[in-house]
Amino acid sequence: MVREQIEARGIKDRGVLEVLRNTPRHQFVPSELQAHAYEDRPLPIGYGQTISQPYIVALMTEMLDVDRDMNVLEIGTGSGYQAAVLSPLVRKLYTIEIVPELARSAQTILERLGYRNVTVKHGDGYLGWPEASPFDRIMLTAAPPEIPPALVDQLKPGGKMVAPVGGTEYQQLVVLEKRADGSVRVRATVPVSFVPMVRGTKR
Repeated sequence: MVREQIEARGIKDRGVLEVLRNTPRHQFVPSELQAHAYEDRPLPIGYGQTISQPYIVALMTEMLDVDRDMNVLEIGTGSGYQAAVLSPLVRKLYTIEIVPELARSAQTILERLGYRNVTVKHGDGYLGWPEASPFDRIMLTAAPPEIPPALVDQLKPGGKMVAPVGGTEYQQLVVLEKRADGSVRVRATVPVSFVPMVRGTKR
């Protein structure tokens, strides 16, 4: 998977490549889809959500440019796979999931596999995680129509956010950098397709 789908498409960060080799992606998909876990495509995980294709996980992780001293926020835990990829690369990862069943499932899988620096919360990603902020990095794995202001507020000066932003079917993957004075610079990179980021809590 890593050699043919990720390195071959230009991902160069050695830490990201090593983590992807060591992360058991099949543990994060439904049992009936495990035979397809290492194919380069998104897979359904229930509740209208998906696990992103491996290349996109690698690309977003490389763009986020993390190190082991950083506190990171992820919006959209889903199956927990992206959290598992980020976990060895950062000091502490906070991750929020809107679907309570997925939040519980991801927490169980991550704990079982030994990811000790990840905290999962069921909640509204638009609100972020104020009590754990500010964050060095923020990643969104669901797509809002525009970047939520609360998340920009919770990003440290000098921090970076990677997010799919746009309509319900296709978006642009953007990188937001927060300057020391609090102003932001946003640049669009590649077109992507993520599930929409949902407001409020479900059920």
